[in-house]
Amino acid sequence: MVDVLIMLGSESDMPHAEKCKKVLDEYGVASEILVASAHRAPDKVDAAVKGSDAKVFIAMAGLSAALPGVVASKTTKPVIGVPLNVKLEGLDALLSSMQLPGGVPVATVGIDNAKNAALLAVRILALNNATLAKKVKPAG
Repeated sequence: MVDVLIMLGSESDMPHAEKCKKVLDEYGVASEILVASAHRAPDKVDAAVKGSDAKVFIAMAGLSAALPGVVASKTTKPVIGVPLNVKLEGLDALLSSMQLPGGVPVATVGIDNAKNAALLAVRILALNNATLAKKVKPAG
């Protein structure tokens, strides 16, 4: 069982996923990394989301960054989008992740900010986990 499923649009995004997983591991949060493109493997994305027992999804993608929105359209669980700098300094991915239609919410962190995605997932999980809540500290 995993608490957080980290999904990537491409194998080339793996360094960001590993940074994210490292933070989750430091908090003792069970996580898994899965490469599944919203464009090249939509059935894999669908099966992963619907078959996962994760409490939070983190979806990382560059360019059109469709993955966070696609994941959010398939679940009622929290989805955190991490826009990645592939082209246009990541602004294309940032806007794609932020400008989703009503009813498809994605909490979007800064460009390439996998660490903040992990920390946000920890805070979400800490709402229902007293042990984890004791580990969460404000930044300042």
